[in-house]
Amino acid sequence: MKTNQNPSPLSRRKFIAGAGGAALSLPWFESLAAKEKSAKPAQRLAFFYLPNGLVRRGFFPGESDRKLPSFANQNNVWRFEGEPAPVGKHQLTFTPTLAPLHEMREKIALITGMDRTFQHGTDSHAQAASCFLTSVAPFEVESSAYPQARTMDHIAADAIGRNTPFPTLELSCNDHKDNIESIYFDNMSWYGTGHVAPSMRNPRRVYDRLFGTSSNQRNRNITDLALGNAKRLKSRLGASDSQKFEEYFEAIRAIETRMDRIDSMKAELSEYRVERPADHLPRNEYIHLMGDLLVTALQSGLTNVASLMVAPERWGTQTNYEGILDGPRNHHSMTHSQPKNLEDLLKLDRFHVSAFARLVEKMDQIEESDGSSLLDNTMFTLGAGIGDGSTHQYNDLPVVVAGGGGGKLKLGKHIHCERGTPLANLWLTQLQTLGVERESFADSNGLLKSILA
Repeated sequence: MKTNQNPSPLSRRKFIAGAGGAALSLPWFESLAAKEKSAKPAQRLAFFYLPNGLVRRGFFPGESDRKLPSFANQNNVWRFEGEPAPVGKHQLTFTPTLAPLHEMREKIALITGMDRTFQHGTDSHAQAASCFLTSVAPFEVESSAYPQARTMDHIAADAIGRNTPFPTLELSCNDHKDNIESIYFDNMSWYGTGHVAPSMRNPRRVYDRLFGTSSNQRNRNITDLALGNAKRLKSRLGASDSQKFEEYFEAIRAIETRMDRIDSMKAELSEYRVERPADHLPRNEYIHLMGDLLVTALQSGLTNVASLMVAPERWGTQTNYEGILDGPRNHHSMTHSQPKNLEDLLKLDRFHVSAFARLVEKMDQIEESDGSSLLDNTMFTLGAGIGDGSTHQYNDLPVVVAGGGGGKLKLGKHIHCERGTPLANLWLTQLQTLGVERESFADSNGLLKSILA
């Protein structure tokens, strides 16, 4: 009986089939490329949204001694006067809130001076999130109180998400069950005017949706299925690919283990009647876990476009910030009294930026087929639709862009835009970088050329 001493090269398609049919997309493996010409790494787009604005003196360079603002009614949207920095490019200054990004300083850009126009007639917080990525200018949609149409993530996905299982992925770290606000406060992604792309909030459900299998939806550890059936094929990988294989599945297994730990923790808290908001997850773990799910989905090719809201706008429910603040607090209410809550607000702002920085570093360590990193092929934007929670200002919004955009972005600087520069200029620039042919976007008046290589 003849044996095949020189088995034919194994394709990526056959390898995935041999992995048991599990819907686990795999990283690029050089060992499996014998019959497949390696494609250029996909371009990705991601957003990390911060609600209720930030404390300006902690985030913006040159504003550490700015007078703390008093609360301004939502119908009197403020404009901070003056320029904290001259228009143009500057060296990055790492304020206390931005300090967690220092290690990645060559791969980020702080962009200040960009504005959105508030359309009077609705709540400023509702517009802040739901219209952050909108493709229309204020008052252009006559049938809606919101200047809202198809958002930028879906327009990008029309170009770069057509061949992925999930054209877009929308995540939100809002685990509260009370619906005290409308959908406009808790969603930033929209198919069109009034047609929301609802955010997923439960990490277990996100995991099952992304990595579950049609024949094994109820299996709590689907990585065992994939790994078990892949053992005979894994020996065909080279040394470096074998290590990459282990690292990828270990990352997925780690996410699953952490979710099991959260489930166990919630059960124990219920048993011992520990007083805390119902069904509330530990805040640190929750945000980090949802962020890891976002990165893994981008890494595996399940999606090329994703967004994560770290919390909803103006939600009045008390939230536990374990490891950050003592006792339940309401972030929105805190922002309306900055002098009283300054130190705690600064802690929260720094934590949220550090959670973003953690994901940026993680993406930078994931190698792609051509030796570049996942971060190099991603435009990952941190931002808020309100510049300051006390004043409800829509001008000079806080924005950080990380990643290389496939080599098309030039980062490592603080870019301060000319007064009145629309935020839509950044979105238009990112879309064109992705190959989307558009001459304008919402109320844009040009490209943000200072960020282009």
